[in-house]
Amino acid sequence: MLKIFHHPFSASSRFVRLMCAEYGVQAEYVVERPWDRRREFLIMNPAGTLPVVVENDGPPICGPMVAMEYIDETRGYAMGDRRLMPNHAETRAEVRRLVEWFLLKFEAEVTGYLVQEKIYKLEMPRGLGGGEPDSTVLRAARSNIRHHLKYVGYLAATRDWLAGPRMTFADLAAAATLSCADYLGEVPWDDDDHARHWYARIKSRPSFRPLLADRILAMPPSSTYADLDF
Repeated sequence: MLKIFHHPFSASSRFVRLMCAEYGVQAEYVVERPWDRRREFLIMNPAGTLPVVVENDGPPICGPMVAMEYIDETRGYAMGDRRLMPNHAETRAEVRRLVEWFLLKFEAEVTGYLVQEKIYKLEMPRGLGGGEPDSTVLRAARSNIRHHLKYVGYLAATRDWLAGPRMTFADLAAAATLSCADYLGEVPWDDDDHARHWYARIKSRPSFRPLLADRILAMPPSSTYADLDF
């Protein structure tokens, strides 16, 4: 059985939660607040980042892309047509490129800012950086998200799914990242119908239900967050 150290509004953690749900992997989820720099957690992952996956007494598997490869290599072969990593090398490369795009580039330019300023700062003590959100940082994230949403719309308009004809890890990475911003009402869905329709398809999947149930104390989700027909 897997034990997964995560935060409910870490996009990378949400990605791993989605892939486990799609693959039917049973897991124990342990909420970790990385800013606490907990000694036991740092022993597992000296980088102090999420998520971290541990299977039975095995070594820690650190980071979303490493976890993706591990879970696919240990479970994907049994998924048949529902495997989230394609068979052809060229398409596999495209999946990995897009997973990196959403979990690194999108995170660095948009979601990381939004989650840090509007969620993490609520939970963090002031001595560790908690407090009011920085409006300058939020403005940058709101500007950047429009460019990323346009790219999602382009992919959705030219392919059946973001990386090709079938749903892959790329769709989960994009959806995990966008879902954090969507909770906060920070996704301008009216800007791109193709992106909105793609997201409605994927958030209607059973694997998405636990994410749609996540809540932040004293901060309700946007009106469309759990609406499957938004």
